Amino acid sequence: MNTAKRIYNVLFISVFATMLGLGVVSPLLPIYAESLGATGIWLGIIFSAFALSRSIFMPIIGRISDRRGRKWLILIGMFSYAALSLGYLIAGSVYSLTAVRFAHGIASAMVVPIAMAYIADLSEKGKEGSHMGNFSISMFLGMGMGPLLGGFLNDAFGMPSVFYAMAGLSAFATLLVAISLPEARPGLSRNPVEDPAPMREIVRLPVMRGIVVFGFISALGRGGMMVFIPVFGPLIAISPAEVGIVLSANTFLMALLQVPVGRFTDRGNKIALIVAGSSIIAIGLIAIPLSGSFWPLIATTSLIGVGGAVQQPSIMALTVDAGRTIGMGTSMGAYNTVFGIGMIIAPLLGGVFMDFIGVEAVFYVGGAITFVGTAVFAAMMRRRGQAA
Repeated sequence: MNTAKRIYNVLFISVFATMLGLGVVSPLLPIYAESLGATGIWLGIIFSAFALSRSIFMPIIGRISDRRGRKWLILIGMFSYAALSLGYLIAGSVYSLTAVRFAHGIASAMVVPIAMAYIADLSEKGKEGSHMGNFSISMFLGMGMGPLLGGFLNDAFGMPSVFYAMAGLSAFATLLVAISLPEARPGLSRNPVEDPAPMREIVRLPVMRGIVVFGFISALGRGGMMVFIPVFGPLIAISPAEVGIVLSANTFLMALLQVPVGRFTDRGNKIALIVAGSSIIAIGLIAIPLSGSFWPLIATTSLIGVGGAVQQPSIMALTVDAGRTIGMGTSMGAYNTVFGIGMIIAPLLGGVFMDFIGVEAVFYVGGAITFVGTAVFAAMMRRRGQAA
C-alpha cells in the first residue's frame, strides 16, 4: 500500500470513530443539559461554547499545521477527545458542562479540519469534489450512526454509558493514529505551499470571500437544528431513541450521496450546486415545525440531508482550490472558523426564540436566514465571475 493510500485509510477510520463518538451524545446532550437546569438560552450557551473555542483556535492551529506538520496535532486532539468524554460525567452544573464543551471544541479544532487538510494535500487538480466527498463519508457516516447508537445505549444502559462509549471510540482513534499514520512529507503533497498567506490576506482572494460568507450564513441558518430537534421531538410524542433515528436519517443520506455527488461536482457547475443544495436545506428547515409525527419529521430532515449532500462537495472543492494559494490548513481553518462562528450565534439566537416565542420559531427563522444567505452567496459569485 502506498503512503498516500495509507494516510487516507487511517484518517478515514480514525475520523469515523471520532465522529461516531461525538454523534453518540448529540441527541442526548440537550436532555442531559436540561437535567442540570439548562433553559433554552443556556442550551444555546452550552452548544455555542464548543463552536466558540473551535472558531478561536482553528485558524491558529491550521497555520501551525501548514508550518509544523499535522500528525501530532491530530494525535493531541483525539487524545483530548477521549479524556474530555469523561469530563461530561463529572459535570454537575450548566457552568461546568459549558467548560467541558469549550475544552472539547479546542480538541475538535485539532482533528477534523487538520484531517481534511491532510486529505486535501493529496487531492489531484480537477478531482477535488470526488476526493473530498469520499472522505466526508467518514464524518457523515459517523455522525449518522452515532445518534442511533446513543439512543440505544441510553435506553438500554442509561446516560453514563453514552459518554463511556464516546471515550472508548476516541481512545481507539488515538491509538490508530499514533501507530499507523505517517507524517506528511513535503514531497508527498500534490498542492505544496511554501509560505502560507497571512490571515489578513485570506479574504482578499475572491473565492475565499464567497466561501467564508456562505459558511457563516449557512451555519447561522441550520446551526440550531441538531440542538433543538431533540427539544422539539417530545412535543410531537417522539422518544429520545426516535430522535436519534431522525437525526441519523439526515446524516446517513449525506454520507450515501457523497460519492455520486462528488463525481458530478468535478464535472458540473459548483456554484449552481451550492445554491441548489442550500435552497433545499432552507425548504426543509421551514417544514420541520409542520411535522406532526415521526415519519413526516424523518422526511423533512432527510430533505435537509439531500440538500447538504448536494452542496458539501462543491464548497469543499472551492476550499481546496483556494488552499493551493494560501495553504490547505489555512483555507480549511478559515472555512471551519466562519462556520463555527455561525454555530456560536445560531444556538444562542435559537435559545432566545425558543424562550420567548416557541421552539417552532427556531426552524422558521433558520430557513429564512438560509434563503437570504443563498441569495447573497449567488450574487457575490456572479460578480466574481463577471470580474474574471
